[in-house]
Amino acid sequence: MKLIRDVFQDFKKNKVILFMLIPAVLYYFIFMYVPMAGIVIAFKRLDYAAGIFGSDWVGFDNFKFFFMSGQAFNVTKNTFLYNLVFIVVNTSLQITVSIFLSEMRNKYVKKTTQTLMLMPYFISWVVVGAFIYNIFNYEFGALNTVLKSLGLESVDVMGTVGAWKYILVFFNAWNGVGYGSIVYMAAITGIDKELYEASELDGANIFQQIWRITIPSIKPTIIIMILLNVGSIFRGNFSMFYQIIGNNGLLFNSTDVIDTFVFRSLMKTQEVGMASAAGLYQSVLCFAIIMITNGIIKRVDSEYALF
Repeated sequence: MKLIRDVFQDFKKNKVILFMLIPAVLYYFIFMYVPMAGIVIAFKRLDYAAGIFGSDWVGFDNFKFFFMSGQAFNVTKNTFLYNLVFIVVNTSLQITVSIFLSEMRNKYVKKTTQTLMLMPYFISWVVVGAFIYNIFNYEFGALNTVLKSLGLESVDVMGTVGAWKYILVFFNAWNGVGYGSIVYMAAITGIDKELYEASELDGANIFQQIWRITIPSIKPTIIIMILLNVGSIFRGNFSMFYQIIGNNGLLFNSTDVIDTFVFRSLMKTQEVGMASAAGLYQSVLCFAIIMITNGIIKRVDSEYALF
């Protein structure tokens, strides 16, 4: 009874905040938790007439296409390594950009720079894919047109496998660094200005202030953002990979991620259960990696862990 009474009193005390929370709770319940019932598709042969729950069970047969294709390890490795590089590069650039912008004193230059850096985030990957194709196309691309005009030989970038690893990392950073730096800028804005004033009196220069005050102060934010990104480390950015690489078979081995591989397989086989099985496989891997990462951080410093 005491527990019920305490819960009722807490609800009465914070009823305004709890009512404001209702839309978010409903959103996640309807669009995140209710669809989880669809996991059963991964273990069924979907019959549209019978429906999801009326279809026949096939056990783990839907997982066989993925693991027996010979590409399971390769696309899993690509997904993990690309996302790992994206996290390292983007986080480093976002922190650098946020510190750089926070140190700007001219507000007009600062706002202009922020706007220009934020714009790529709102550009569709379809547009970016067309842009890249028109730059690197062997016959009429802008790059080879310039090289020909200078009397140099054309470069077959579209067929150079090694180059696309760097191209993908570059365009991922170009797209996300401006938007991602907003969180770190907000964290920097919350740092007590008296700390900087005291350091100036002690003779600290701007680089010492950044290293001794700014970075340690936003450390919790950095760790939380990394943990959130690690949670989707086995989920490839389908739009980016598919629109940039397209159907260039020469690049599949080094650029295919789980999402693009499953999509192409789904287009050929039309088996929804197989795609659902791959999605469940990704979710299990993501859950495992975030639990492991959070456990390591909790052992090092429990204050920075998510739970």
